[in-house]
Amino acid sequence: MSDRHVLTRGLTLSMATATGLAVANIYYNQPMLGVIERDLPGAFATLIPTATQLGYAGGLFLLVPLGDILERKRLIVIQFLLLAAALVTAALAPGAAALALSSVLVGAAATVAQQIVPFAAHLAPAEKRGAVVGTVMAGLLSGILLSRTLAGFVASHAGWREMFWLSVPLALAAGAWMAVRLPRHQPDTDLTYRQLMGSLAHLWREFPELRFAAATQAALFAAFTAFWTILALHLQHPPLSMGADIAGLFGIVGAVGILAAPLAGRIADRHGPHRVVALGAGLTLLSWVVFGLWSSLPGLVAGVIILDFAVQGALISNQSLIYALRPEARARLNTVFMSVMFLGGSAGSAAATQAWQQAGWSGVSALGVGLGALASLIQVVGLRRRRGLALLGADVGKE
Repeated sequence: MSDRHVLTRGLTLSMATATGLAVANIYYNQPMLGVIERDLPGAFATLIPTATQLGYAGGLFLLVPLGDILERKRLIVIQFLLLAAALVTAALAPGAAALALSSVLVGAAATVAQQIVPFAAHLAPAEKRGAVVGTVMAGLLSGILLSRTLAGFVASHAGWREMFWLSVPLALAAGAWMAVRLPRHQPDTDLTYRQLMGSLAHLWREFPELRFAAATQAALFAAFTAFWTILALHLQHPPLSMGADIAGLFGIVGAVGILAAPLAGRIADRHGPHRVVALGAGLTLLSWVVFGLWSSLPGLVAGVIILDFAVQGALISNQSLIYALRPEARARLNTVFMSVMFLGGSAGSAAATQAWQQAGWSGVSALGVGLGALASLIQVVGLRRRRGLALLGADVGKE
């Protein structure tokens, strides 16, 4: 069925807002990590960001494909209710291990954000899809970045549990607003859940563009989460000696990356997404060179602006690319892409924690440089492949 006529500017902004409120929940713990460690000492405390990312990756794989077989409006509202319940368990967690387990549940439920993004792509006309996805993703990126500012402020002045309690009514309000604003949409397939999950591997094998996009974004997101996982710990150590509230303020600094979302979407609509992705990989590498060579506060500010702009611009362009591959399978394509991306993010968070413990900020910077270089290499290989296919097509045409 076709329901694209219902996509108004107001609905697009509503979806962007709900997406941001959902995804914010997986980033609240990053600026609060130092506060949580002091309140709940133990080895599990440092694993909380990684646990959240793993929960999100699991939710992407197990829950997001449901958007292709269930009525999407109802699914989105139910996931917001589950998110609110998971946040209550986090707020009540008696210890670090319990909080890590609750973080897995929060991460899984927060994938409601990734139900909304492909729904927006479905509702948008083809000629405006990149711009619409860019607008919704700008809301998502706002949630990612400004969540750190809010969490840092609340944790410093009230406590980390209060941040989770505050997020419960926000999740409930977002779910209620989506119940009011979203159109109903029945799926375009009669696949069972088992068949749906089985088709994920087929999509991965069928589309090389999906593999290149996912691998590139996984490396870029690993570099992104490496920075944000360690930032609060880096800032609280000498010579900087700053608290969670300052770590949260970096979310406002990085919010300049939000500008990349609609801009990248428009460029992808007009000129194709590949050049924006390649530029993002190169700028990510540059940002970590800046972090490594200029470790003072101004260097961190400059680097985070470059990093956020690079990673978010590449993300929008990669999503524009994969959503065009098979329209009736957008939820599953998004599942594969985002699952690989967040597995990369989890690996980046865990590797950054180890690098920090072993070699401090220098070790984390070296890790970031390596991840930026890996993403750039993947793009070079992809470019050579596309050129080879173009030459092959030209030769066949001559024959």
